[in-house]
Amino acid sequence: MEKFVEQTLLYDFYGELLTERQQQIYENVVLEDYSLSEVAEDLGISRQGVHDMIKRCNRTLEGYEAKLHLVDKFLNIRSQVHRIHELAEQYKVEEIAAISNLILEEL
Repeated sequence: MEKFVEQTLLYDFYGELLTERQQQIYENVVLEDYSLSEVAEDLGISRQGVHDMIKRCNRTLEGYEAKLHLVDKFLNIRSQVHRIHELAEQYKVEEIAAISNLILEEL
C-alpha cells in the first residue's frame, strides 16, 4: 500500500487517540503537506522536533493497528463488498447491488 494512503487510513482510524498537539502537527505535515520548517516556524519549535513528532506519531498509529487491526479489517470488508457488487452486477441482481453500494458508502 502506498505510504501516504497507509498514513491517511491509520490517522482516520486512530488519529483521535493522539494528543491535540500531535494531531495538529501530523495533520499539517502529512495531510496538508506543509514542510517541516513551515510547521516548526508556526509552532515555535525546531524542525527536528517536528520530524521526531511525526516519527513518534507514525509509530504510535502503527502500534494501534498492530493491536487492533481495524484498517486491515476495513480493507478486507471493502474488498469483499466490491466483489459482491461485481457478482451482483454480473447476475443483474439489483437489490444485492444496492445493498453493497450502501455498505460501501458507510465504509
